[in-house]
Amino acid sequence: MINFITRYFTSLWAFITAPFRAVWRVIVRIFPPREFTVMDTPRGNVYTFNQSSFWRFTKFCAKAGLIVWASWSTYVFVYHRPMLQNRTQQLEQMREKYATHMIDLRNYLGKYNDLTKNINVIDDKLLKDKKLTDAQKEDLINERLKTWGELDFLKTRITEMFTNEDYAPEYSKISDLAIEYELTRAENIEIKKRDIEILETVAKVVEADTKIVDAVSKLAADNTAELRSELKRINGALSALGLGEAELVKNANKYSNQLVGAAFNPLEIDKELDEKYQKLANDITLWNGLNKLRRILPLGAPVKNVRVTSKYGTRQDPFTGTPKFHRGIDFAGKVGTELMAVAPGRVISAGERVGYGTTVEIDHGLGFTTLYAHLSKITVSRGDWVRPGTIVGLGGSSGRSTGPHLHYEIRYKGNPFDPEKFVKE
Repeated sequence: MINFITRYFTSLWAFITAPFRAVWRVIVRIFPPREFTVMDTPRGNVYTFNQSSFWRFTKFCAKAGLIVWASWSTYVFVYHRPMLQNRTQQLEQMREKYATHMIDLRNYLGKYNDLTKNINVIDDKLLKDKKLTDAQKEDLINERLKTWGELDFLKTRITEMFTNEDYAPEYSKISDLAIEYELTRAENIEIKKRDIEILETVAKVVEADTKIVDAVSKLAADNTAELRSELKRINGALSALGLGEAELVKNANKYSNQLVGAAFNPLEIDKELDEKYQKLANDITLWNGLNKLRRILPLGAPVKNVRVTSKYGTRQDPFTGTPKFHRGIDFAGKVGTELMAVAPGRVISAGERVGYGTTVEIDHGLGFTTLYAHLSKITVSRGDWVRPGTIVGLGGSSGRSTGPHLHYEIRYKGNPFDPEKFVKE
Protein backbone atom coordinates (compact mmCIF):
# COMPACT_ATOMS: atom_id res chain seq x y z
CA MET A 1 0.00 0.00 0.00
CA ILE A 2 2.82 2.45 0.91
CA ASN A 3 4.65 1.56 -2.31
CA PHE A 4 1.50 2.33 -4.31
CA ILE A 5 1.11 5.73 -2.59
CA THR A 6 4.77 6.73 -3.04
CA ARG A 7 4.74 5.62 -6.67
CA TYR A 8 1.70 7.67 -7.78
CA PHE A 9 1.34 10.36 -5.14
CA THR A 10 3.81 12.82 -3.68
CA SER A 11 2.43 12.44 -0.15
CA LEU A 12 -0.29 10.87 1.96
CA TRP A 13 -2.24 14.13 1.89
CA ALA A 14 -2.19 14.08 -1.92
CA PHE A 15 -3.62 10.56 -1.81
CA ILE A 16 -6.44 11.55 0.58
CA THR A 17 -7.39 14.70 -1.36
CA ALA A 18 -7.16 13.10 -4.82
CA PRO A 19 -10.98 12.40 -5.12
CA PHE A 20 -11.84 15.96 -4.09
CA ARG A 21 -9.33 17.41 -6.57
CA ALA A 22 -10.86 15.19 -9.31
CA VAL A 23 -14.32 16.52 -8.48
CA TRP A 24 -12.98 20.07 -8.46
CA ARG A 25 -11.44 19.60 -11.89
CA VAL A 26 -14.87 18.55 -13.20
CA ILE A 27 -16.42 21.65 -11.58
CA VAL A 28 -13.73 23.89 -13.09
CA ARG A 29 -14.35 22.36 -16.50
CA ILE A 30 -18.11 23.03 -16.18
CA PHE A 31 -17.70 26.44 -14.52
CA PRO A 32 -14.40 27.90 -15.89
CA PRO A 33 -13.21 31.26 -14.53
CA ARG A 34 -14.62 34.30 -16.32
CA GLU A 35 -13.57 37.92 -16.73
CA PHE A 36 -16.02 40.71 -17.43
CA THR A 37 -15.65 44.45 -17.91
CA VAL A 38 -17.84 47.19 -16.51
CA MET A 39 -17.64 50.76 -17.95
CA ASP A 40 -18.46 53.77 -15.81
CA THR A 41 -19.88 55.95 -18.63
CA PRO A 42 -20.12 59.30 -16.78
CA ARG A 43 -16.47 59.23 -15.64
CA GLY A 44 -15.13 57.20 -18.52
CA ASN A 45 -13.55 54.60 -16.22
CA VAL A 46 -13.36 50.92 -17.12
CA TYR A 47 -13.37 48.23 -14.46
CA THR A 48 -12.44 44.61 -14.94
CA PHE A 49 -13.71 41.83 -12.64
CA ASN A 50 -12.80 38.18 -12.43
CA GLN A 51 -15.28 35.39 -11.43
CA SER A 52 -13.58 32.29 -10.17
CA SER A 53 -14.87 28.75 -10.71
CA PHE A 54 -15.69 28.53 -6.99
CA TRP A 55 -17.81 31.70 -7.14
CA ARG A 56 -19.68 30.53 -10.20
CA PHE A 57 -20.30 27.06 -8.67
CA THR A 58 -21.53 28.64 -5.43
CA LYS A 59 -24.00 30.86 -7.34
CA PHE A 60 -25.27 27.82 -9.26
CA CYS A 61 -25.80 25.84 -6.06
CA ALA A 62 -27.64 28.77 -4.51
CA LYS A 63 -29.95 29.12 -7.51
CA ALA A 64 -30.57 25.37 -7.69
CA GLY A 65 -31.37 25.27 -3.96
CA LEU A 66 -33.76 28.19 -4.35
CA ILE A 67 -35.55 26.44 -7.23
CA VAL A 68 -35.83 23.16 -5.28
CA TRP A 69 -37.15 25.00 -2.20
CA ALA A 70 -39.72 26.94 -4.28
CA SER A 71 -40.89 23.74 -6.01
CA TRP A 72 -41.27 21.85 -2.73
CA SER A 73 -43.13 24.75 -1.12
CA THR A 74 -45.52 24.92 -4.07
CA TYR A 75 -46.15 21.16 -3.89
CA VAL A 76 -46.86 21.27 -0.18
CA PHE A 77 -49.18 24.26 -0.59
CA VAL A 78 -51.13 22.76 -3.51
CA TYR A 79 -51.43 19.13 -2.41
CA HIS A 80 -50.79 18.90 1.31
CA ARG A 81 -52.47 22.04 2.59
CA PRO A 82 -56.09 20.79 2.07
CA MET A 83 -55.17 17.50 3.73
CA LEU A 84 -53.68 19.32 6.67
CA GLN A 85 -56.71 21.58 6.93
CA ASN A 86 -59.07 18.59 6.77
CA ARG A 87 -57.07 16.79 9.43
CA THR A 88 -57.11 19.90 11.58
CA GLN A 89 -60.92 20.11 11.22
CA GLN A 90 -61.29 16.44 12.15
CA LEU A 91 -59.17 16.95 15.25
CA GLU A 92 -61.27 19.97 16.17
CA GLN A 93 -64.49 18.00 15.69
CA MET A 94 -63.14 15.17 17.82
CA ARG A 95 -62.27 17.68 20.54
CA GLU A 96 -65.80 19.12 20.39
CA LYS A 97 -67.37 15.63 20.39
CA TYR A 98 -65.23 14.61 23.34
CA ALA A 99 -66.18 17.76 25.21
CA THR A 100 -69.88 17.16 24.45
CA HIS A 101 -69.66 13.54 25.59
CA MET A 102 -68.03 14.60 28.81
CA ILE A 103 -70.78 17.15 29.43
CA ASP A 104 -73.46 14.50 28.67
CA LEU A 105 -71.70 12.02 30.91
CA ARG A 106 -71.54 14.49 33.80
CA ASN A 107 -75.23 15.32 33.31
CA TYR A 108 -76.19 11.64 33.14
CA LEU A 109 -74.16 10.80 36.24
CA GLY A 110 -75.72 13.70 38.11
CA LYS A 111 -79.20 12.57 37.09
CA TYR A 112 -78.31 8.98 38.03
CA ASN A 113 -77.31 10.09 41.53
CA ASP A 114 -80.52 12.09 41.90
CA LEU A 115 -82.70 9.16 40.78
CA THR A 116 -80.86 6.72 43.05
CA LYS A 117 -81.28 9.09 45.99
CA ASN A 118 -84.99 9.46 45.13
CA ILE A 119 -85.48 5.67 45.17
CA ASN A 120 -83.74 5.40 48.55
CA VAL A 121 -85.99 8.14 49.96
CA ILE A 122 -89.11 6.39 48.65
CA ASP A 123 -88.00 3.02 50.03
CA ASP A 124 -87.27 4.63 53.41
CA LYS A 125 -90.76 6.16 53.53
CA LEU A 126 -92.44 2.90 52.56
CA LEU A 127 -90.55 0.93 55.21
CA LYS A 128 -90.54 3.36 58.13
CA ASP A 129 -93.58 5.63 57.80
CA LYS A 130 -96.43 3.71 59.42
CA LYS A 131 -98.95 6.52 58.95
CA LEU A 132 -99.12 6.25 55.20
CA THR A 133 -102.56 5.62 53.74
CA ASP A 134 -103.15 3.08 50.96
CA ALA A 135 -103.53 5.91 48.43
CA GLN A 136 -100.22 7.47 49.55
CA LYS A 137 -98.49 4.09 49.35
CA GLU A 138 -99.83 3.59 45.85
CA ASP A 139 -98.58 7.04 44.83
CA LEU A 140 -95.13 6.26 46.25
CA ILE A 141 -95.02 2.92 44.45
CA ASN A 142 -96.01 4.61 41.18
CA GLU A 143 -93.33 7.24 41.78
CA ARG A 144 -90.79 4.48 42.41
CA LEU A 145 -91.79 2.68 39.17
CA LYS A 146 -91.50 5.94 37.29
CA THR A 147 -88.00 6.53 38.77
CA TRP A 148 -86.93 3.00 37.80
CA GLY A 149 -88.17 3.68 34.28
CA GLU A 150 -86.08 6.86 34.11
CA LEU A 151 -83.04 4.92 35.39
CA ASP A 152 -83.52 2.26 32.75
CA PHE A 153 -83.89 4.95 30.07
CA LEU A 154 -80.73 6.64 31.37
CA LYS A 155 -78.84 3.35 31.31
CA THR A 156 -79.77 2.87 27.65
CA ARG A 157 -78.44 6.33 26.75
CA ILE A 158 -75.14 5.79 28.63
CA THR A 159 -74.66 2.34 27.07
CA GLU A 160 -75.22 3.83 23.63
CA MET A 161 -72.70 6.56 24.36
CA PHE A 162 -69.93 4.04 25.08
CA THR A 163 -70.80 1.41 22.45
CA ASN A 164 -72.02 3.42 19.45
CA GLU A 165 -69.26 5.13 17.49
CA ASP A 166 -71.78 7.34 15.71
CA TYR A 167 -73.45 8.42 18.91
CA ALA A 168 -74.85 11.94 18.74
CA PRO A 169 -76.53 13.52 21.76
CA GLU A 170 -80.23 14.17 21.31
CA TYR A 171 -80.54 16.35 24.36
CA SER A 172 -78.52 19.37 25.30
CA LYS A 173 -80.05 19.54 28.78
CA ILE A 174 -80.98 16.87 31.28
CA SER A 175 -84.40 18.52 31.50
CA ASP A 176 -84.92 17.68 27.84
CA LEU A 177 -84.27 14.03 28.68
CA ALA A 178 -86.88 14.10 31.43
CA ILE A 179 -89.40 15.77 29.14
CA GLU A 180 -88.77 13.14 26.46
CA TYR A 181 -89.28 10.38 29.00
CA GLU A 182 -92.57 11.90 30.15
CA LEU A 183 -93.76 12.21 26.53
CA THR A 184 -92.82 8.60 25.86
CA ARG A 185 -94.60 7.47 29.00
CA ALA A 186 -97.72 9.43 28.02
CA GLU A 187 -97.62 7.93 24.53
CA ASN A 188 -97.37 4.43 26.03
CA ILE A 189 -100.43 5.08 28.19
CA GLU A 190 -102.33 6.37 25.14
CA ILE A 191 -101.26 3.34 23.11
CA LYS A 192 -102.49 1.00 25.84
CA LYS A 193 -105.86 2.78 25.82
CA ARG A 194 -106.06 2.43 22.05
CA ASP A 195 -105.12 -1.25 22.33
CA ILE A 196 -108.02 -1.78 24.71
CA GLU A 197 -110.37 0.05 22.32
CA ILE A 198 -109.07 -2.01 19.39
CA LEU A 199 -109.60 -5.24 21.33
CA GLU A 200 -113.17 -4.18 22.15
CA THR A 201 -113.76 -3.29 18.49
CA VAL A 202 -112.30 -6.61 17.36
CA ALA A 203 -114.60 -8.43 19.77
CA LYS A 204 -117.58 -6.63 18.25
CA VAL A 205 -116.33 -7.40 14.75
CA VAL A 206 -115.94 -11.09 15.67
CA GLU A 207 -119.48 -11.12 17.05
CA ALA A 208 -120.83 -9.41 13.91
CA ASP A 209 -118.79 -11.77 11.74
CA THR A 210 -120.28 -14.79 13.50
CA LYS A 211 -123.80 -13.45 13.02
CA ILE A 212 -123.17 -12.74 9.34
CA VAL A 213 -121.61 -16.16 8.73
CA ASP A 214 -124.49 -17.87 10.51
CA ALA A 215 -127.07 -15.85 8.56
CA VAL A 216 -125.43 -16.48 5.19
CA SER A 217 -124.93 -20.15 6.05
CA LYS A 218 -128.62 -20.49 6.90
CA LEU A 219 -129.62 -18.64 3.74
CA ALA A 220 -127.36 -20.87 1.63
CA ALA A 221 -128.69 -24.00 3.34
CA ASP A 222 -132.35 -22.94 2.87
CA ASN A 223 -131.88 -22.05 -0.78
CA THR A 224 -129.86 -25.22 -1.39
CA ALA A 225 -132.62 -27.30 0.17
CA GLU A 226 -135.21 -25.53 -1.99
CA LEU A 227 -133.23 -26.06 -5.19
CA ARG A 228 -132.63 -29.70 -4.32
CA SER A 229 -136.36 -30.12 -3.78
CA GLU A 230 -137.08 -28.66 -7.24
CA LEU A 231 -134.52 -30.94 -8.87
CA LYS A 232 -135.48 -34.01 -6.84
CA ARG A 233 -137.96 -35.25 -9.45
CA ILE A 234 -135.25 -35.59 -12.10
CA ASN A 235 -132.68 -37.32 -9.87
CA GLY A 236 -133.65 -40.71 -11.24
CA ALA A 237 -133.31 -39.55 -14.83
CA LEU A 238 -129.93 -37.96 -14.10
CA SER A 239 -128.70 -41.07 -12.32
CA ALA A 240 -129.73 -43.16 -15.33
CA LEU A 241 -127.49 -40.90 -17.43
CA GLY A 242 -124.61 -41.48 -14.99
CA LEU A 243 -124.75 -37.92 -13.64
CA GLY A 244 -124.40 -37.08 -9.93
CA GLU A 245 -125.04 -33.82 -8.11
CA ALA A 246 -121.35 -33.07 -7.45
CA GLU A 247 -120.38 -33.46 -11.11
CA LEU A 248 -123.34 -31.43 -12.37
CA VAL A 249 -122.68 -28.61 -9.88
CA LYS A 250 -119.01 -28.50 -10.81
CA ASN A 251 -119.79 -28.37 -14.55
CA ALA A 252 -122.55 -25.78 -14.04
CA ASN A 253 -120.18 -23.46 -12.14
CA LYS A 254 -117.66 -23.72 -14.99
CA TYR A 255 -120.26 -23.16 -17.73
CA SER A 256 -120.84 -19.66 -19.09
CA ASN A 257 -122.70 -17.89 -21.87
CA GLN A 258 -124.43 -14.57 -22.38
CA LEU A 259 -127.73 -15.81 -20.94
CA VAL A 260 -126.69 -17.75 -17.83
CA GLY A 261 -123.73 -15.54 -16.93
CA ALA A 262 -120.03 -16.03 -16.33
CA ALA A 263 -118.32 -19.02 -14.78
CA PHE A 264 -118.12 -19.14 -10.98
CA ASN A 265 -114.78 -19.91 -9.37
CA PRO A 266 -115.04 -21.81 -6.07
CA LEU A 267 -113.84 -19.79 -3.09
CA GLU A 268 -110.58 -20.93 -1.50
CA ILE A 269 -110.13 -19.84 2.13
CA ASP A 270 -106.83 -19.79 4.00
CA LYS A 271 -106.53 -23.07 5.90
CA GLU A 272 -105.24 -21.23 8.98
CA LEU A 273 -108.60 -19.50 9.41
CA ASP A 274 -111.62 -21.01 11.15
CA GLU A 275 -113.08 -24.02 9.30
CA LYS A 276 -116.49 -22.33 9.27
CA TYR A 277 -115.30 -19.97 6.52
CA GLN A 278 -114.34 -22.81 4.17
CA LYS A 279 -117.63 -24.58 4.96
CA LEU A 280 -119.49 -21.37 4.12
CA ALA A 281 -117.51 -21.05 0.88
CA ASN A 282 -118.43 -24.63 -0.03
CA ASP A 283 -122.10 -23.97 0.75
CA ILE A 284 -122.08 -20.86 -1.46
CA THR A 285 -120.40 -22.81 -4.27
CA LEU A 286 -123.06 -25.55 -4.02
CA TRP A 287 -125.86 -22.98 -3.86
CA ASN A 288 -124.58 -21.15 -6.92
CA GLY A 289 -124.06 -24.39 -8.84
CA LEU A 290 -127.56 -25.73 -8.11
CA ASN A 291 -129.13 -22.36 -8.98
CA LYS A 292 -127.23 -22.25 -12.26
CA LEU A 293 -128.09 -25.89 -12.97
CA ARG A 294 -131.77 -25.08 -12.40
CA ARG A 295 -131.53 -22.42 -15.12
CA ILE A 296 -129.53 -24.53 -17.58
CA LEU A 297 -131.48 -27.80 -17.53
CA PRO A 298 -134.50 -27.97 -19.90
CA LEU A 299 -137.16 -28.27 -17.19
CA GLY A 300 -140.81 -27.65 -18.06
CA ALA A 301 -143.22 -28.22 -20.91
CA PRO A 302 -142.81 -26.65 -24.36
CA VAL A 303 -146.57 -25.97 -24.71
CA LYS A 304 -149.08 -24.11 -22.54
CA ASN A 305 -151.82 -26.74 -22.44
CA VAL A 306 -150.04 -29.96 -21.68
CA ARG A 307 -151.72 -33.13 -22.97
CA VAL A 308 -149.46 -36.06 -23.74
CA THR A 309 -150.73 -38.33 -26.53
CA SER A 310 -147.76 -40.65 -26.78
CA LYS A 311 -145.02 -41.37 -24.24
CA TYR A 312 -141.34 -42.24 -24.55
CA GLY A 313 -140.60 -45.93 -25.19
CA THR A 314 -141.84 -48.83 -27.31
CA ARG A 315 -145.29 -48.35 -28.88
CA GLN A 316 -147.37 -49.52 -31.86
CA ASP A 317 -146.29 -47.68 -35.02
CA PRO A 318 -149.32 -45.67 -36.31
CA PHE A 319 -148.36 -46.43 -39.91
CA THR A 320 -147.36 -50.11 -39.82
CA GLY A 321 -149.04 -51.29 -36.62
CA THR A 322 -145.81 -53.02 -35.51
CA PRO A 323 -143.96 -52.31 -32.24
CA LYS A 324 -141.44 -49.49 -32.64
CA PHE A 325 -139.36 -47.42 -30.21
CA HIS A 326 -140.63 -43.85 -29.73
CA ARG A 327 -137.71 -41.50 -28.94
CA GLY A 328 -139.67 -38.64 -27.37
CA ILE A 329 -143.07 -37.39 -26.16
CA ASP A 330 -145.97 -36.29 -28.35
CA PHE A 331 -148.10 -33.34 -27.21
CA ALA A 332 -151.58 -32.75 -28.62
CA GLY A 333 -152.02 -29.50 -30.48
CA LYS A 334 -153.46 -27.77 -33.47
CA VAL A 335 -151.65 -26.39 -36.47
CA GLY A 336 -150.26 -23.03 -35.36
CA THR A 337 -149.89 -23.92 -31.66
CA GLU A 338 -147.04 -21.87 -30.23
CA LEU A 339 -144.04 -23.94 -29.10
CA MET A 340 -141.70 -22.44 -26.50
CA ALA A 341 -138.10 -22.87 -25.40
CA VAL A 342 -138.01 -24.31 -21.87
CA ALA A 343 -134.49 -23.09 -20.95
CA PRO A 344 -131.93 -20.59 -22.24
CA GLY A 345 -129.84 -21.84 -25.12
CA ARG A 346 -128.70 -21.44 -28.71
CA VAL A 347 -130.39 -22.76 -31.84
CA ILE A 348 -128.05 -25.28 -33.48
CA SER A 349 -130.46 -26.57 -36.12
CA ALA A 350 -133.55 -25.10 -37.85
CA GLY A 351 -134.87 -26.81 -40.98
CA GLU A 352 -136.02 -30.08 -42.51
CA ARG A 353 -134.94 -33.44 -41.11
CA VAL A 354 -135.82 -36.88 -42.51
CA GLY A 355 -138.80 -38.39 -40.66
CA TYR A 356 -139.05 -35.41 -38.32
CA GLY A 357 -140.19 -32.90 -40.90
CA THR A 358 -139.58 -29.28 -39.98
CA THR A 359 -137.49 -29.24 -36.79
CA VAL A 360 -135.70 -26.92 -34.37
CA GLU A 361 -132.92 -28.12 -32.05
CA ILE A 362 -131.58 -26.02 -29.16
CA ASP A 363 -128.32 -26.51 -27.23
CA HIS A 364 -128.75 -25.64 -23.53
CA GLY A 365 -125.23 -26.52 -22.38
CA LEU A 366 -123.69 -29.29 -20.25
CA GLY A 367 -124.50 -31.72 -23.11
CA PHE A 368 -128.32 -31.21 -23.00
CA THR A 369 -130.32 -30.35 -26.15
CA THR A 370 -134.07 -30.19 -26.96
CA LEU A 371 -135.67 -31.06 -30.32
CA TYR A 372 -139.05 -29.88 -31.69
CA ALA A 373 -140.38 -31.88 -34.68
CA HIS A 374 -143.29 -31.85 -37.18
CA LEU A 375 -143.55 -28.01 -37.08
CA SER A 376 -145.59 -26.01 -39.54
CA LYS A 377 -143.36 -22.94 -39.17
CA ILE A 378 -139.97 -22.02 -37.68
CA THR A 379 -139.72 -18.62 -35.96
CA VAL A 380 -135.99 -18.70 -35.12
CA SER A 381 -132.79 -19.12 -37.11
CA ARG A 382 -129.69 -21.19 -36.60
CA GLY A 383 -127.32 -19.37 -34.18
CA ASP A 384 -130.07 -17.42 -32.37
CA TRP A 385 -130.00 -17.20 -28.58
CA VAL A 386 -133.37 -18.01 -26.98
CA ARG A 387 -134.71 -17.50 -23.48
CA PRO A 388 -137.33 -19.53 -21.60
CA GLY A 389 -140.71 -18.77 -23.19
CA THR A 390 -139.26 -17.70 -26.57
CA ILE A 391 -141.49 -18.97 -29.41
CA VAL A 392 -139.30 -21.23 -31.56
CA GLY A 393 -141.99 -22.49 -33.97
CA LEU A 394 -145.63 -23.40 -34.56
CA GLY A 395 -147.23 -26.83 -34.27
CA GLY A 396 -147.98 -28.78 -37.46
CA SER A 397 -147.89 -32.19 -39.11
CA SER A 398 -144.81 -32.10 -41.34
CA GLY A 399 -142.66 -35.16 -41.90
CA ARG A 400 -143.79 -38.67 -40.88
CA SER A 401 -146.92 -37.62 -38.99
CA THR A 402 -150.55 -38.79 -38.80
CA GLY A 403 -151.89 -35.41 -37.66
CA PRO A 404 -151.07 -32.08 -36.04
CA HIS A 405 -148.97 -32.53 -32.84
CA LEU A 406 -145.57 -31.74 -31.35
CA HIS A 407 -142.91 -34.40 -31.12
CA TYR A 408 -140.52 -33.28 -28.30
CA GLU A 409 -137.18 -34.85 -27.38
CA ILE A 410 -134.53 -34.13 -24.73
CA ARG A 411 -131.08 -35.45 -25.56
CA TYR A 412 -127.88 -35.82 -23.56
CA LYS A 413 -124.72 -35.80 -25.68
CA GLY A 414 -126.85 -36.58 -28.74
CA ASN A 415 -128.78 -39.54 -27.25
CA PRO A 416 -132.48 -39.12 -26.39
CA PHE A 417 -133.82 -40.21 -22.99
CA ASP A 418 -137.21 -40.23 -21.30
CA PRO A 419 -138.15 -36.53 -20.83
CA GLU A 420 -141.23 -37.19 -18.70
CA LYS A 421 -139.67 -36.15 -15.37
CA PHE A 422 -138.21 -33.00 -17.00
CA VAL A 423 -141.59 -32.01 -18.47
CA LYS A 424 -143.65 -32.37 -15.30
CA GLU A 425 -143.81 -29.26 -13.14
